[in-house]
Amino acid sequence: MGNLAKEGVSQQNKYDFEKIANSPEFKQLMKAKKKFLVPVSVVFLALYFLLPILTSYSTILNTPAIGSISWTWVYSLGLFIMTWVLCMVYVKRAARYDKMAQDLIEKYNQGDKSL
Repeated sequence: MGNLAKEGVSQQNKYDFEKIANSPEFKQLMKAKKKFLVPVSVVFLALYFLLPILTSYSTILNTPAIGSISWTWVYSLGLFIMTWVLCMVYVKRAARYDKMAQDLIEKYNQGDKSL
């Protein structure tokens, strides 16, 4: 177990994190992630918290939507669908971010002076 800890430390010391974090490529990666994650998170949280607000302080979702199924159930199902869709979209986007990070690490390992 001690060897694994030492191996992790030696792997961590392999990179100059400050140099990488100050590189334009890393800043571009973080900007791209933030550009996607912030709006998606805001929309998700807004729609998620809108359900208890609407059910607690209004009766708008109590009306029937399809037969005896109220809009509350339709909205709740929509939240599940939204969660799955956002997860799938994020997984696809994360593959791009991982590629950008891998390119940055390869550039660093090749000793690129622009980093």
